[in-house]
Amino acid sequence: MSAGQFKVENYMANSFVTVEGKKNSENFFIVLRGQVKISTDNPSLTDEASSFLGPGDFFGVISCMSGHARTETAIAVSPLSAISVRREQFGELIQKNPAVAMKIIRFFSRKLREYDLSITQLTLKNSADETPEHLYKIGEYYLSKRIFNHAVYAFQRYLVYCPGGPNSENAINRLKQLKSPLKAPNQDENNKLTRTYKDNQMIFCENEYGHELYIIQVGQVKITKIVHEEILLAVLKPGDIFGEMAILENRPRSASAISFGEVTLMAVNKSNFETMVQAQPQLATKLITLLSERIWTAYRQLENLTINDVIGRAYDTLLLQIEKQKILIRPKQSHNFQFGVDELMKMIGIPKEKSNAMLAQLFDGKLITIDEGKIICTDISELEKVSQFYRKKSLMEKKREASKNN
Repeated sequence: MSAGQFKVENYMANSFVTVEGKKNSENFFIVLRGQVKISTDNPSLTDEASSFLGPGDFFGVISCMSGHARTETAIAVSPLSAISVRREQFGELIQKNPAVAMKIIRFFSRKLREYDLSITQLTLKNSADETPEHLYKIGEYYLSKRIFNHAVYAFQRYLVYCPGGPNSENAINRLKQLKSPLKAPNQDENNKLTRTYKDNQMIFCENEYGHELYIIQVGQVKITKIVHEEILLAVLKPGDIFGEMAILENRPRSASAISFGEVTLMAVNKSNFETMVQAQPQLATKLITLLSERIWTAYRQLENLTINDVIGRAYDTLLLQIEKQKILIRPKQSHNFQFGVDELMKMIGIPKEKSNAMLAQLFDGKLITIDEGKIICTDISELEKVSQFYRKKSLMEKKREASKNN
């Protein structure tokens, strides 16, 4: 691609272009000439943490578009020329080179899938493959909770994707018991751009295939996932985009979307997605910003999960909440987290019966206190330093373990 009005930066071989953890993330790079090595210190990704990029490849987009610290180190392998694109220039870049946006979006969708799978393996200790076969179990779950409209939806979609599946006869019987049609209603996915939903309607169910992403025009949408019980992942508002993973990859949905009140959505399918990105650069900018934020969060969650010391993971979990809000970290600055000990224990996966000893150690000092049931950090700058210490300690432990095995 041509540099046009964008700045071109040149680096000698072995020069650092970006450094992981640095907060100077106002721009990203597209390689014009030369080669760059990308690496990360994230302990969960060190086995495949290095890659080499050449002309046309990009790096630094995640941190630039999310506004967070760098998630990778980039070193010029040979003399390097790269286009530097600032965050506010992204719309202009897409107008001139819409193919760049599509390349970034497809890369992000794959990366987020990889991170989500790694998080699932670290937390649930299984691969949790997404397949339409699971729709029957989801129907059974909602049936047990007496949420009949969601159970009907799941059973109907199971019959669409698994008409000869091992539970097809059971699904048919369930639908008959619920006095519901065996065939799912036609959603006019290819014809109807605007969709309306009543309160508590299933927009799509985890593990079913999808052909559209959605932009909320009116109302709110809950994003949920069943892990033993139904977990609320997010509540989305007008202007938010969801369902983008299914349109970018031919994979089942990773979570469910349920209307929260009356909802109006704009549906974008695969056939008109690229045309819309070219015609409306702001859509691609919003989508890439959304994906960048999600990938950064997943990256940090992976980093957190690989901290071996549970106290260190607690400190880092608190820091992650501050980083998500993009709060400027200053010395001696306090922060009220607006949640208590029980919520923190759930975040790091510590059962109540094992939490007392850990809490005694966590509150053994002046850095973390409790006020009216809410956790308070008296110095978020010190919290950042403590978290970095534990992350580096876990990284060194993994490197030592790897050297022993070799």
